Order: sequence, then C-alpha cells, then structure tokens
Amino acid sequence: MTKAFRLIASTGIHKGDREYQQDQVALLSHPRFNGCVLGVVADGMGGRSGGRKASDQVMLTARQLFERYSPETDDAAALLKHIVEEAHIVIRLTAISAEQEPHSTIAAFVINPRGDCHWAHAGDSRIYHFQGGRLVFRTSDHSYVQALVDRGEITEAEANTHPHSNILVGCLGTESDPPITTHLIPQMQPGDVLLACSDGVWHYFSPAELASVLDSLTPREATEFLIDKARSRARGGGDNLSLAIVKIETLVEEKKPPRLAQLTPAN
Repeated sequence: MTKAFRLIASTGIHKGDREYQQDQVALLSHPRFNGCVLGVVADGMGGRSGGRKASDQVMLTARQLFERYSPETDDAAALLKHIVEEAHIVIRLTAISAEQEPHSTIAAFVINPRGDCHWAHAGDSRIYHFQGGRLVFRTSDHSYVQALVDRGEITEAEANTHPHSNILVGCLGTESDPPITTHLIPQMQPGDVLLACSDGVWHYFSPAELASVLDSLTPREATEFLIDKARSRARGGGDNLSLAIVKIETLVEEKKPPRLAQLTPAN
C-alpha cells in the first residue's frame, strides 16, 4: 500500500440450533511480517466427531503453512492452494479412524503488507468483497443449486429455498480432489470490506443487506448483528454460524498542535 492503512477486524462463531459446533474460524496475524493477515472459515461435516475433526485439520494446516509463508518471496495463491490440498489429504487420512466420514469446506484469504489480497475456496463457505457499501465480488459456491443458477434454471433467491440447497459438488475430504477457485484483489483500498462466512450466515441475507450492515457498523458490531439476525431469521432451525470481517481504513496521522509564538508583553 502506498499510504498508511489499518485493518479493523472481528470474528464470530455460534452453534446456532445444532447440538454441537463443527464450524471453525480464525484471523491470524503473521508472526514475522506486520500487516500480513490470513483469514479462514471451515464448515465441518460428517457427524459430531467427523465434522469437527475435519475443520480442526483445516485450521491446523492453515496455521502451520502460514507461519512458514513469506510475503516477500512466496506466492500467496500457491499458499492458499497448498492449504486446501494439504488439509484435504489429512482429512482423508483422518477418515480411516473416524466414526463418520469427515468433510469440510474452506474459505480463506491472505492480505499482504503491500495491499494485495488473494483468496481461495472449496465448498459453499463464501468470501465477499464490498467497497463503499456495494458488493464488488463474491465466491461462487461449489454446490448443486449454484450450478442450477449458473445455467439459468433458477434465480439466486430461489436457490436459497431450494430443497437441495445443502448438496455440495466439491469440498475437502471427498474421494475426488476438491475444487479450488482463486481470486485476486490487486490493491485493497480504504472502504474495502472482506467478509468470509459459512452458509449458516450468508443463507439469511441478501448481498444488499450485507453491504449495508458492513458499511454502517464496525466489524465487531456487524459480527454481533449478523449472528443475532441470522439466529432470529432461522426460527429455531439454524445451522452453525461463523464469520470473519476485515475492514480497510485510512490511518489518520495525529496532528501536532501549532506552536504558539512567543509574545512580548506590552509595556
């Protein structure tokens, strides 16, 4: 970034109306490079033990690989792909001893100190990019209903209420390699907001609603509001919820008070 910026961020997680929590969310600051941040949302599936083991493996893999990452010499897109591929392999190995077959989605982004942002996802956990209260871009779910939307057979609104809206066509831990879709924001700007969340959150909001909330509230306030509103709209049937919000703001330098001129007392 050419100017001084700051990142204001928040994470939130709630088990919703489920008996147990299988989502995981993290925002990690790099241990050696100031201004380098990794955000990860993982929605585990496969029963109580299987789903949690899968999302645990996503987080463990992400932490380990991010610690070894150097924004000065390494490729952020390659890092994210490596996280997805490595977590997938570990989850597959975990399935051998798990009570039920573990699977997980992943939505992950890296913001580098120079201001470029890279993201990757597999499954139906999403990342949104908002700028000035409007949606710029979002991930496209690896799901059955998203394929119907892409073919023009149903609308986005109809997809939310489709009886097969929970069917994925790809994620981590399946027999097939996970689909990995990447995206690049060449330069983050003041007013940019990133939202990464599981389907337990985004299912209950239109992009316009999300944009309005994120534009008008701080990340912490938006996190609490979105969780509360999603819980209300779920009417007792809500999934686990997890989200991470990062907002880019200009770092305003504190102005020093002007020095008072020495006054000569009047005779």
